[in-house]
Amino acid sequence: MSTATATRQSPIETQTLRRLSGFKPTGELHLGNYLGAIRPTLDAQRTTESIVMIADLHALTAEHDPQRLRRLTREALATLLAAGTAPTTVCYVQSDVPEHAELHYLLECATGHGEAARMIQFKERVGRQPVRLSLLTYPVLMAADILLHDADEVPVGDDQAQHLELARDVANRFNTRYGRTFVVPRGASPGVAARVMDLTDPTAKMGKSSTSDAGVIGLLDEPDTVRRKVMRAVTDPGGQVVYDPDRRPGLANLLEILAACERDQPDVVALRFDSYARLKEALVDAIVDVLRPIQGRYRGIVAERGLLEDIRRDGAERARDRAARTVARAKAAIGL
Repeated sequence: MSTATATRQSPIETQTLRRLSGFKPTGELHLGNYLGAIRPTLDAQRTTESIVMIADLHALTAEHDPQRLRRLTREALATLLAAGTAPTTVCYVQSDVPEHAELHYLLECATGHGEAARMIQFKERVGRQPVRLSLLTYPVLMAADILLHDADEVPVGDDQAQHLELARDVANRFNTRYGRTFVVPRGASPGVAARVMDLTDPTAKMGKSSTSDAGVIGLLDEPDTVRRKVMRAVTDPGGQVVYDPDRRPGLANLLEILAACERDQPDVVALRFDSYARLKEALVDAIVDVLRPIQGRYRGIVAERGLLEDIRRDGAERARDRAARTVARAKAAIGL
């Protein structure tokens, strides 16, 4: 099929700014996820067409327990809904929409081996341990996730910027070879606390796969657990509370988290405190205040029999409506 025909039959929808956020269920969602990605996504619901995806296919790139994956997927969906995902937002589980895998293959046919092999996460793991082929190709699946929805914006941290750039390269190449088929996405950063660091190691990002949970605050952590973790958080020598990320990274991390919770700036927040103890007390209160309503709604969602399953099914149906059109457009463009 000619490029002109493919484009004429399936025009790209561009009337509304569309934003996609994905969350991989490899561990419990934590405060870093919330401040860096979830809350910016919720804020964007007011001005954009938002799509929220549980990227369970991405969790298959490493050794995993199937039962744990199913539990974490369900938990992530319930947590995102409890955090405030609006009814107008499409919220679904990736594997419930087979068009992700179909578009993945079409994009692999427009991606070079060298492009995938130079991704940092693949280079760091290959050669050190047995790796699955899916680890090599999952950045292309990530590109499919984004392009499937004609997403204009994708919130990304520094560790995912290279993957977004690959999605942009593949989209541009496909459009050049086969006619305008995909929207070329751009990255969006939440600013303050975009990269929340581990409370016990301020040089490492707070993450779901951390070997210890002592420095990770889960969104479902009880107040006593939050207090224990914050009070044991690493600071820096000296008693003066100042915001200096380069020389005092532990203290800076605490100030950034508190500032993000309060929607303020860390250097401004620092002026309120004359001791680390007072800062940590305030941080405990701020985190608990953020988590309390999420946890209350979460308990209500999981307690109502069949509710989560109904929401999951509805989300998949809504996502497939656009996904099917995108895949049909890509297949026609590439010659199928």
